[in-house]
Amino acid sequence: MIQAIGLTSNARKQLPPAVDDVTFEAFPGHVTALLGGPASGKTTLLRLMLELQPGRGITYFRNRPLHCIPHPSREVGALLGEVPGHPARTVRGHLRMLCAAAGVPVQRADEVLEVVGLVSLRGERLDTLSRGMDRRLGLACALLADPHTLVLDDPADHLSARESRWLHGILRAHATKGGTVLFTTDDPKEAAQTADRVVTLDEGRVVADQEVAEFARTRLRPRVAVRTPYAPRLALLLTKEARAAQRSIEVVKEDGNRLSVYGSTCADVGEVAYRHGILVHQLADEVGDMGPKAPATSPDHATRTEPAPPEPAPPSESESDLPESLPAPAPTPPQETPASRHEAPAPRQETQAPRQETPAPRQDNRHPATRKEPEPLSQLPPPITARPARGPLRPLRYELYRAAGVGTGYVTAAVVLAVSALVSLLLARSGHTPQPRVLAAWPQDFPLPPAALGAGLLGAFAFGDEFRHPALAADRGTVPRRLGLLCAKLVVAAATALLLAFLTVGCDAALLQLVYGPELTRVPVDWLSLSASWFGMVAGCAWAGVLAAGIFRSTTAGLAAVVSVPIVVVPLVQKALEGPSARTAAGFPGRLRDLALAQWPFGAERYVAAGVRMIVQPVGGALALSLSALLCAYGLTAMRSRVR
Repeated sequence: MIQAIGLTSNARKQLPPAVDDVTFEAFPGHVTALLGGPASGKTTLLRLMLELQPGRGITYFRNRPLHCIPHPSREVGALLGEVPGHPARTVRGHLRMLCAAAGVPVQRADEVLEVVGLVSLRGERLDTLSRGMDRRLGLACALLADPHTLVLDDPADHLSARESRWLHGILRAHATKGGTVLFTTDDPKEAAQTADRVVTLDEGRVVADQEVAEFARTRLRPRVAVRTPYAPRLALLLTKEARAAQRSIEVVKEDGNRLSVYGSTCADVGEVAYRHGILVHQLADEVGDMGPKAPATSPDHATRTEPAPPEPAPPSESESDLPESLPAPAPTPPQETPASRHEAPAPRQETQAPRQETPAPRQDNRHPATRKEPEPLSQLPPPITARPARGPLRPLRYELYRAAGVGTGYVTAAVVLAVSALVSLLLARSGHTPQPRVLAAWPQDFPLPPAALGAGLLGAFAFGDEFRHPALAADRGTVPRRLGLLCAKLVVAAATALLLAFLTVGCDAALLQLVYGPELTRVPVDWLSLSASWFGMVAGCAWAGVLAAGIFRSTTAGLAAVVSVPIVVVPLVQKALEGPSARTAAGFPGRLRDLALAQWPFGAERYVAAGVRMIVQPVGGALALSLSALLCAYGLTAMRSRVR
């Protein structure tokens, strides 16, 4: 059940708020439609309900606000706009990634694909889907965690009639199982055919909250309702005079002595009745009736619908001139007419859901001299704070699906291996480059080897790609800065960088042995420290890309942070280390052994010493300094987003 109470958006400079004090309810087991024009505030209302933008009011989903629900995706499934995802990701890969984010088994992706009819398209890319298939995928994303409530913003927009019928069937099936469905539309006919209850918005306010039968009777089609004991004669006369005047009208005989005249006015019908001396018991303007109760003689009258009813027509002069034998019908009071009861926006409607009661004041036992008068409590609804998206429930699995679901990483790795192999061959041919640099394909004049640049680019994809194509929550903007998600990205980026570094050296060594023989592929004496330096530099570049992309929300910024390490930071570190040194780190491994009472297992002090030697080098020191600064900046931005 949804209870929206006093939802009001923030004022927009000189313009009124897009949503002003909206209160309604959507019941479980029912489909509720929010009906309104393009500028009626439907989308803003949904965003206020889902706490996606600030404002005032409160929305309860089964008696709990959204921010108090432990796993919101399992309570509310939302679809606002297009499906947020990378265009190169497949349909099935996108859903499996969201399964890890929602904490549900990955088999759920195949289940919802069968529900929405996308099994045959599960291998298609997102950018190749048509409008109808995109709507199906969006509904699959909303159903992924099996939520109780569905909130959909114009789900049938630009869909064919067949696709719309299928979508409405899915919504009805979800409501039949006991779920709550709320969707927006600007088509009154769609709302009447699909929903059980229709809430009409106009300029950000609720102007009608009706059951679908009452909505169809009062708000769909204008007509003139006539009650007369001479209904067949009046119908014949109206049709005859309209034909003579070459006007098109439609007269429908309903139950009893009631006629519904479409395409005419009260004045015209009253004049015909007056001229022919026909007694009239009722003559009034009405709107409504989709037409299922109409006889077969008028099969097309249900197709002429209007989104909003006209104002009630004033009594015609012919009605006041009727003789005493044909008394004119008494004018209906404005507050009793269906149109005025449900369409007049001037008087504010009473809210159906009660506002929160003001708590009783506590008894004050302080001395009267020190007692202060209590301030009057504000009558405004509570503020709505736009909260960022929650992190994935299974961050490591989510990150693995995210990284492996797009071919950009594979293409980047292939380009890095090809460039490294070519550069290593050129360096070996010149004969002036040391063997370790030849194996790493790192020329003397280059700031970083291709493997380090590729690792930094892959790390920048970890966050920058998601900021461009958010996937964790519908229309929440960006990926949240969560510690668990950051750790998962750092682990996956480091593992990818180490694999890329190992493959680079292996491919270069194999190619050098094939072209120039085994001379350049001998294992160096100090292979341990060289390996630690190599893997540490590549992993550090990957981490720098992840952190910089997370801070600046851009893949380009992540790669720029990696390149700036040797170009900007290394010269600064070298200047700091220039000059004579009074002390050296000689004997450092021995002092490490003295720190422990027992011998370090597996010669761990050697690895630590290799790591320290790598850090004291200019590139290693600059990389460590850059990582420290980026990590601090990331922490500050994460704290700032939480304070908001």
